[in-house]
Parts: sequence; structure tokens; C-alpha cells
Amino acid sequence: MIHSHHCNSSEHELSRRQVLGTLAGVAVGSGASGLLHPSVAAQLKAQQKRVLLIWLDGGMSQLESWDPKPGTEFGGPFRAIPTSLPGIHISELMPNTAQQMHHLAVVRSMCTKDENHSTGVPRILRGDPKNRGVTYPYLGAALSKLKGDPHSALPNYIWVKPGSGGFIWQHAGFLGAKYGALALGDGKPPIHINRPAEIDDARDKTRNDIRKRLNTQFRKGRREAQVDAYDYSFEMAEKLIRRKDLFADFKATELDRYGGHPLGRHILQSKRLIEAGVQFVQCHSYHWDTHGDNFNMHLDLVPQIDKPFAALIEDWNESGMLDNVLVLLMSEFGRTPKINQRIGRDHWPEAWSLCMAGCGIRKGIVHGKTTANGAWVDDTEYDIGHVFHTVFRAMGVDPTTTEYHNNGQPLPIAHDDCDAIAELLA
Repeated sequence: MIHSHHCNSSEHELSRRQVLGTLAGVAVGSGASGLLHPSVAAQLKAQQKRVLLIWLDGGMSQLESWDPKPGTEFGGPFRAIPTSLPGIHISELMPNTAQQMHHLAVVRSMCTKDENHSTGVPRILRGDPKNRGVTYPYLGAALSKLKGDPHSALPNYIWVKPGSGGFIWQHAGFLGAKYGALALGDGKPPIHINRPAEIDDARDKTRNDIRKRLNTQFRKGRREAQVDAYDYSFEMAEKLIRRKDLFADFKATELDRYGGHPLGRHILQSKRLIEAGVQFVQCHSYHWDTHGDNFNMHLDLVPQIDKPFAALIEDWNESGMLDNVLVLLMSEFGRTPKINQRIGRDHWPEAWSLCMAGCGIRKGIVHGKTTANGAWVDDTEYDIGHVFHTVFRAMGVDPTTTEYHNNGQPLPIAHDDCDAIAELLA
């Protein structure tokens, strides 16, 4: 089932706010001031495509978000409300997102089979390719390899997450450590980003030259991946040292608009990084595993994503950034239709929803459907391989002709038996 909505309003014109917003991706940190050159619209179109993946770890309930079934045996207590997309309703827990539905593409017929966090998360984030005896990269690492700028002044792949940070080279799989994720714990910069006052530029260069020479000796007889991870972590930290402005405090108005809770702040930080030129940002939120007290937990959790996600889509649409950034909002699976004895919903990969928006994706579409009680897909089932094909296509990469090469071994970038969800592509 497809519902589409096309808008011919003036929002597609280059408004003053759109022009100003272009500066975020074109001239951040350049010190540019005064009137903008008329070619700024062309510059905006020429920008490198980027991706923001918002990951709700543990599994957000589709029935309390994108695919409500009020009044059914599994529907729960929350109402379905109309959206800006005629005829489409989503949960009343998402009133802000409901007003942005004409910018979004939602798939309601995901069916991914794996119901375990430990295997389901890497399966989803790697695209579940066929087993060819190698460890495939996470999506962020894959796109850093396929679309990233090796000469970028910022890391290509940053992971904004609660808890601790560090360089997570394992995300790169067989691609090698340079495509790993630089994790920013609580969205904060790496520790010791401020150089001690007694170390001037000359002394800092000398110290780094010594470190590099020692690394050359250390590399002998050791695994390349481990030493590369060490080297690249230093390189990325050095890049961020030169961009400490990216970690300035947010304005009170920004926090009010996006929410002062961790997820709101982390989405703001991710927005800032994308606008500065980071190619792929993964923004992580935990605690969505609602085996008990599902309804009260979603009553608390869903508004924490509703407000900043809707603000992000609205802001990027008005600034023009949404033409160049692909936004994904998803989990590793959904929640069971059946409510358990603890008034919770368990893991359910059989029928769940995800959302996309931005470059290469059609606006205002809800694709696929579930049965009347939400238990099963009642349409074409889509696995994560279909999503990877769709993302690559939206980013301008043909997954049917583009290959990785691992020590001379050609490897497909997405599952061979899947293809893109054509209805989602612009």
C-alpha cells in the first residue's frame, strides 16, 4: 500500500532561511560574513551527500509509533492521530512528527527474522550480507569507504552515544581500521582535546614525530589492524582539536526546541557535525527494550525522539540541508503485538517499521502494511538487505555494480538476493 503526497508550495524555493542554512555545510568555520553570493544554491546542490542514522537501541514499538492499531486486541491504550499526510495516522505520542509526515518515508513491513540484540544489532547495521568468510562493515564504515572524503578536515564516521567514547575500529570489519567509528561519549569531544599551555606548536610537532617513529618500530611483527587503529585514532583526534568549536555549548533556544534530555542534545550535536561536513553520523539512544511496563515507558521515551526528530526535519527542510542528507530512524526490530504478563512487549522482528527522509528519498510516502491487529506483514516483506540497497541508491552508489575488494576477493556491498525498495526512491 502506497500513500504519497507531493507539495508544490514555496518551500522548494530558496528562501532567506535556506540561503543562511547553506552556510552550515558550505562555510562553517570559514569566517564568511556579509551578503551571500547568488551561486550559493548551486554550491548547496554540489555538496557531498551525508547520512544521519538515529538508532533507538533495544527496539521501539511500531504500535506506539509508526503503525498504531487502536481498538484491536493488541493495540494498547494510545490513540492514532492524523498527520500532515492525508489519510495517514501515527501514534498520539508523536504529535510533532505527525506534522512533518509529508517530508518522510515510512516502511511498515520490515521483517528481519533475528529477535536477539546480540546478533540482531550487527546483522542490521551490517546489512546481513551472505556469509563469505569475512566480517562486513557497519553502514557508517561502508559509506565512509564508498562515499567518504579521505582528505576531509573531519572524521568521516562519528558515533554520538551515551556512555564512554573512543575509536571503535571493529565497525570497519574487513575494510580496515581507517574506516572505523570515532565514538563521542555523551556527545563530548575526546579527552585531552585541549593541549596543555606549556606545549607550543613546535614542541607538539616534535612529540608527534617521535610517536610516529616509535609506531613504525612497534608495527613490526604486529597485526596491521591494531596499529592502524592506534594511528587513526590520533589522526582523528588531531582533526577534532582543530574544530573545538563544534563542541561549544548549545543555546538555550536550541535546547528548548530539541529537548534538554540526552537524546535531544545528541541529535543537536549530530546535526552540528553533519552541517560541518562529517559524512556519516550515527546517533545512539538506549533503553528501548520494554519487556515490562511498555506503555508507561513509551509514554516517557517516544516524546524524547518525537520533539528533536521533528525539529531536525523541519530545520533541515527549511535550510535546504535535507536535499543533501539522508536521515534514517530505526531500531534492530520492533515489539511484539502480544502484551506479556509484565504489561510489556517483547522482541518482534516479524513486522515492524522504520523511517527515512532526505536526499534520494521520496517525500510523503507510507509503504507496506501489517495485518489489522499488527501481528504480521500483510504485504511485501522487506529485510535489512533491501534497506541497504535503498540507502546506497539514494547516496548515488549502484549496489549491483559496485564491489568491495578484500585481498583480491571481490565482495558485493549489499545482499545479492535483495534489491532497493523502488517505491521509496525519488
